[in-house]
Amino acid sequence: MSFLSPSPADEARRAALRRMRMVATSLLVLAFVVFAVTNGHQSGGWGYVHTAAEAAMVGALADWFAVTAIFKHPLGLPIPHTALIKKRKDELGRSLEEFVGDNFLTEEIARERLASANVGVRLGTWLAQPDHRTRALTEGARIATAGLTRMREEDVHEFVVNVLMPRLIKEPASPILGRFLAGIVEDGAHHGLVEMGLSEIHDWLVENPKVFSTLLNERAPWWTPPWVDERVINWTYQQALNWVRDMRADPSHSARVALDDLLVQLATDLHDNPEVQERAEALKERVLTHPQVGDTVESLWVSVRTSLLAALADPESSLWARGHAWLGEMSETLLHDETTRARLEGHLADIVAFFVNTYGDELAMVISTTVDRWDAEEASQRMELFVGRDLQFIRINGTIVGALAGVIIHAIGQVL
Repeated sequence: MSFLSPSPADEARRAALRRMRMVATSLLVLAFVVFAVTNGHQSGGWGYVHTAAEAAMVGALADWFAVTAIFKHPLGLPIPHTALIKKRKDELGRSLEEFVGDNFLTEEIARERLASANVGVRLGTWLAQPDHRTRALTEGARIATAGLTRMREEDVHEFVVNVLMPRLIKEPASPILGRFLAGIVEDGAHHGLVEMGLSEIHDWLVENPKVFSTLLNERAPWWTPPWVDERVINWTYQQALNWVRDMRADPSHSARVALDDLLVQLATDLHDNPEVQERAEALKERVLTHPQVGDTVESLWVSVRTSLLAALADPESSLWARGHAWLGEMSETLLHDETTRARLEGHLADIVAFFVNTYGDELAMVISTTVDRWDAEEASQRMELFVGRDLQFIRINGTIVGALAGVIIHAIGQVL
């Protein structure tokens, strides 16, 4: 089975190899012709020409043998230590694996290369161009769309019901909720939510006095006179409106303080009170084991995915606008904040070092594994196709150097 697929550039390499072979062989033929013509005319200057041609033939033939022996048997003769690629293909693959592993896939080299690459500056400069940010968002949207499209509803349902929910039921959530709630109350982060709730209640009371009166009137005793009900309901409405208004205006209102105390006590009980923890866990389990939970999560996922896909497909959407703004801020930070840039490059170096240390040997092993799968004859032909043209220069240089050596040797002979 062939694992070396020819590429469109192979024909060009093959033609270049033929041309260089023709040049090298032509020089050998030329040296032979000169040698034959000058044979018997070795006095004077012709002696130099004859000796140069003779030495050029020796050099050309020696280098032809050396180059040919790398890939095949010269003249088809099974001479020892020839056709090296065919015979030692697997050994060469393992040697190349060891060379790459020792000299390229090491943590020191990876960190050095990343440090010299100035990834942070390059990324910041690249993202400074609006067209580049658009390109990055386009690629990101394409990848995200492909990922969202391939996530089926039934897979999400199965993951939630069979993996996520059992895990959430098993893990005690009360201590975590208690610490989380305590942190929220301590930081006052819940005040905004309280303000919003009071504002909504106030606005509803202001806009719906008749609805409020109707609700209370339905619960009034049947035996009380209507005029009494009306006065009581109006008084109650006004008291409720004033109470909500006072709570909005006074952050230290007794009701708000009581609410804070209640939340603090709830946080403490969730963290420390076994009885409250047991009730909270039981409530959590009832909610999570309800048959409708999986369907609800699936429905929410479908809605969220539909919205995300629509936003990703629309370059004019707010999602793209926020993405452009975020990438622009990232560019400015990377170009002008040396601390952030160093942190990013440090994280990248750690990631690369992890992969090199963990998977470097496996990556290098790909070389020997791939070479082992190659057919020896085909591998030899393919390697010759890639490097054979350059190796023909050895033959050419051997011919020229041989000729020069012949001239020098002849001159020394004449002197002696």
